[in-house]
Amino acid sequence: MTAQTGYIAFIRSNAPFLAVGVLLSFLSSFGQTFFISIFGGEIREEFGLTNGEWGLVYMVGTSASAAVMVFAGVLADRFRVRTLGITVVLLLGFSCVLMAWNTAAGLLPFVIFALRFTGQGMTSHVAVVAMARWFIATRGKALAVAGLGFMFGEASLPLTMVWLKSMIEWRTLWVVFGIICVGSTLVLFRLLKLERTPQAEAEIEQSEGMGGRHWTRMEALRNPIFWAMAPAVMSFSGFGTAFWFHQVHFAEIKGWDHLALVAVFPLGTLTLAVSTIVFGWAIDRVGAVRLLPIYLIPYVAAFVLHWWSGSLFTTAIAVILMGLAGGGQSTLLNACWAEFYGTRHLGAIKAAVAALMVLGSAVGPGLSGILIDFGIGFEIQMLGYALIFASAGLLLLYPQAVWKRALVPAA
Repeated sequence: MTAQTGYIAFIRSNAPFLAVGVLLSFLSSFGQTFFISIFGGEIREEFGLTNGEWGLVYMVGTSASAAVMVFAGVLADRFRVRTLGITVVLLLGFSCVLMAWNTAAGLLPFVIFALRFTGQGMTSHVAVVAMARWFIATRGKALAVAGLGFMFGEASLPLTMVWLKSMIEWRTLWVVFGIICVGSTLVLFRLLKLERTPQAEAEIEQSEGMGGRHWTRMEALRNPIFWAMAPAVMSFSGFGTAFWFHQVHFAEIKGWDHLALVAVFPLGTLTLAVSTIVFGWAIDRVGAVRLLPIYLIPYVAAFVLHWWSGSLFTTAIAVILMGLAGGGQSTLLNACWAEFYGTRHLGAIKAAVAALMVLGSAVGPGLSGILIDFGIGFEIQMLGYALIFASAGLLLLYPQAVWKRALVPAA
C-alpha cells in the first residue's frame, strides 16, 4: 500500500475523529498570531500605538495566557473532548466579540489574553492531545491530518481578511468570527457523539514512554530532555510569530503592498500541508525522535533569506522553507512527547509545552517590536533569529542520543 493510499484509507476509517482535530485546529486560527496580526495596522491606529507598544501589549496578554495554560491545560486529562472542546470554542467566540466591542486601550491586553488563551492555547491544545491519545500506531498520520485545519486557516484567512477589510469594518468582522465559533460547537457536538473509537480506548494504557512507564508532568520537568527541547519550542513559536506579527511593518520596509506580501503566504501553507503529511507518514515508519534534529534546518535558511531578500520572489522561497520546517514542528514534537513520556499524563505535560510555546510567541513580537523602536532593523534581527534556530537544532541531538541509549537493553 502506498503512502497516499494509506492516508486515504486511514481518513475514511476515522473521519469523524479526525474531523474534530481539523475543525479545532482551524478554529484556533482566530487566536493565532498570523490572524490577529492581519488587523495590527487597524489596532495600532485605533489605540494610537507604536510597533513597540503594540508588541508590548501583545507580549503581556500572551504571557498571561502562557501562565494560565500551565494549570488549565491539565483539564485535557480530566474532561472529555466533547465537554472541554466545546467549552473552549464557546469562550473563543466570546473573545472574538470582545475584540469587536472593546474601545478602551487599557483592556486591550486582556482581550489579547482571552484570544491567545482560548485560541492558540486551549483550542489547539485539545486538538493535539485528542489526536495523540486517540491514535497510537497511526499517531503521526492523525497529527498530520488534524494539522490541515490550521494550514487551511493560514492559507485562506490572511488574503481573505485583507480583501474583506477593504469592504467591511474590521470590528464587524470580529463579530462574524464569534458567530462562526458558536455555530461550530453544534458541529463538534455532532462529531463527538461517540467521543473516541473502542480501539483507542483499549490502546491508551499501552502507549508508554521511556522505561516502559507513564511519566508525570513533574517527572518530565525534571528530565533534561524536556529542557533540551524547550529552545526549539520557544524559538520556533517566538521568532516565527514575530515575522507574522510584524508582517505589515515587514512589507513597509521592503517597499511592498501588504496585499502583495500576504499573496505569497499560501505558498508556504501549501508546503506546510505537504510537509506535514510527509512527516506524519515518516513518523509512523521510522519514529519521531529519529527525525527530530533535522526539521529546523529550513527555518535557519528561511530567516537568512528574509534578511537578504529584496524581492517578493526571494521572500516566497523563504516562506516555502518556513512551511517545510512547520510540518516537523506540528507533528514531530507532539509525537515525541508521547514517545518520551507516555500518554497517561500527556495533557498535563503538553500543557507545560503549550505554556512554553505561548510564552515564546509572547516574547518574540514584544522583543522584536521594542528593537524596532530602538532602531534595530527588522531585517537585521532575522540574522539573529537564524542563529538561535541553528543553536536550538543542535540541542535536539541530545534527546535523540538519550532516547537511543534507552532503547539498548541493559547488559
